[in-house]
Amino acid sequence: MLVSVLASGSEGNSTYVETPDAKILIDLGMNTKYITTKLAELGVDAHDIDYIVMTHTHSDHTAALKTFLKHNSPTLVLTEKMLEELDYLKDYENLLIKEDALEVHNTKIVPFKTSHDAIDSRGYLIEDAKSSMVYMTDTGYLNQKYFDLLNDKNIYVMEANHDVEMLMNGSYPKWLKSRILSDHGHLSNNSAGFYLSKLIGPHTKKVVLAHLSKENNTQEEALRTVKKTLTEYELTFDDIEVARQKEKTEGIEA
Repeated sequence: MLVSVLASGSEGNSTYVETPDAKILIDLGMNTKYITTKLAELGVDAHDIDYIVMTHTHSDHTAALKTFLKHNSPTLVLTEKMLEELDYLKDYENLLIKEDALEVHNTKIVPFKTSHDAIDSRGYLIEDAKSSMVYMTDTGYLNQKYFDLLNDKNIYVMEANHDVEMLMNGSYPKWLKSRILSDHGHLSNNSAGFYLSKLIGPHTKKVVLAHLSKENNTQEEALRTVKKTLTEYELTFDDIEVARQKEKTEGIEA
């Protein structure tokens, strides 16, 4: 399995996952030119994408979708509720309305519920015969009923959206601060560290911190806080990097 976060942040989000059986994009924010260029840097032709799976319908996760589908024909996987908010997709021929797991030969794409102020929101566990990755952003919390499902995977792409102190002392209006801090908002650096302390196991190879706020976080603060939180839970794990808005991560092999 190969994983690369192509873009991560409030301006747009997309992650590439390649297994022996499928080339997959999780979300399609930014714009088609950007996505196509970043895929090419990985040696991947946009026409060869097999599946796009959607986490939710906010524009920073869907902005490139309409144009991308005019030039390419992957299977688009989303839920009935998501489709209700994306009317332009109703005539797209390669739609797959799926509420539960999808199996592609030896690749499994398993959704799990996240908690965000969208009509429907999901995270994903993607597994092939030898490796696994978890993608979870845009959520106020992770229900502990998913801990066993997501435990001890090879790669985690985990939201670390904000530093609470920076958010509270920043320029955002009170209603927006409340929204971000709510159970339907975003994970703080501390929360990311806490959930990772419950999930990281002996087979975990890499953690990528994602969806950082431009105003209420820094790469250094996210990394420092997550490592500190892991230490507080008596877990040492050093192979952590931070995804950026307009710069893809190198291909991560699981």
